[in-house]
Amino acid sequence: MPNVTYIQPNGQEVTIEARDGDSVMETAVRNGVKGIIAECGGACACATCHVFVEEQFMDKVGQPGDLEDDMLDGAADNRTECSRLSCQIKMNADLDGLRVRIANEQV
Repeated sequence: MPNVTYIQPNGQEVTIEARDGDSVMETAVRNGVKGIIAECGGACACATCHVFVEEQFMDKVGQPGDLEDDMLDGAADNRTECSRLSCQIKMNADLDGLRVRIANEQV
């Protein structure tokens, strides 16, 4: 199973083994990772699971779709080229070692 590392705004890191097909958000919520609020439960309707994907993984996770792109425009923390909603990133073997920094603000 692939691993994903969550980096808190204070720099603290936690690495979790994710199930194939589960989103980065689902993995965080199931394991009590602080900072991923996920108010909409993964429906791409709230932007409270905003993360910054480390650059070396951007090609693997790809760019946001149109709906996600619109939601990121309204995110509480300023978006960057590496911004994604963690509910839209599905874990698989190709993403093993994924590192995401949790946005400072979610609401």
